[in-house]
Amino acid sequence: MTKQRGFSLIELLIVIAILLTIAAIAIPNLLRARMTANESSAASGVRSITVAEAAYFTAFPTVGYAAQLQDLGYTEPCFPAPSHGCLLDNNIANAIPGSAGHSGYQFLATGLSSGSTLNSDFVVGTTPIAPSLTGTRDFCAVSDGVLHSEPTAGGPPPVNRAACIAYPIAH
Repeated sequence: MTKQRGFSLIELLIVIAILLTIAAIAIPNLLRARMTANESSAASGVRSITVAEAAYFTAFPTVGYAAQLQDLGYTEPCFPAPSHGCLLDNNIANAIPGSAGHSGYQFLATGLSSGSTLNSDFVVGTTPIAPSLTGTRDFCAVSDGVLHSEPTAGGPPPVNRAACIAYPIAH
């Protein structure tokens, strides 16, 4: 009688069943970890935009805050101007609604004027591109720099001061 080498079909099926069980446990945890990382990145992006808006206000006092998010970005070579302030990485500056976004979120920043040509306030907001898949919370801030957050309802980020400050302060 010759001795056969290798695994039996039963042994291979048991190994596959164990691997599938481990994958069924690990994949949801991996997705939750990715969503948490996306939310942290979005909150950090809102803070970066807020800092860039303050720098833009200082650099262009006749304009005030940037009229739109893309005005904070840059071109190569970058010479600061109101249409490209060279203050914010283009990955965030171009992550507007309708784009691929940044880390699963879309961003929007709008300069607000109070009847004059000077943008005396701004609102920046971000919302997940695919709610419950890329993130579960919306974030926003206004010129006071306080980060606000609430569970996402989907749709575009807030574009006015009242909508943003209605969100609870993020912790």
